[in-house]
Amino acid sequence: MKKVVLIYDNRCSLCRGSMKWIELHAIKKDIFEFIPCQSEERKLRFPWMEEERCLQSLQLVFSDGKTLTGDEVIPEIISRLKGYRILSVLFKLPVMKSVLFALYRKLADNRYIISQFIKPLIPE
Repeated sequence: MKKVVLIYDNRCSLCRGSMKWIELHAIKKDIFEFIPCQSEERKLRFPWMEEERCLQSLQLVFSDGKTLTGDEVIPEIISRLKGYRILSVLFKLPVMKSVLFALYRKLADNRYIISQFIKPLIPE
């Protein structure tokens, strides 16, 4: 599996905490590269990606430039995690795709509210 770049909202403690969790459970130490949406690095490396787009949902960029957004990112992340890879098969089922989309949208749309409850646990 090749390294992928995961772009996330650094102002969101839920997002920052999720990136830490993903980093801790990755199958290899360097399989993910994490870049905050608001960073200069993201703007330089991915100038075609609008900030509004990456603030709205996770972005996963492959080495060939292919990009997945939002709920499409979850199965790719899971396939790169120790002990969770088998779950990636479930996300290929049509009914799971619908559930995942609805759940992801709900979380993404309310992430700042959710973050208020976990903010003390994830330092800025």
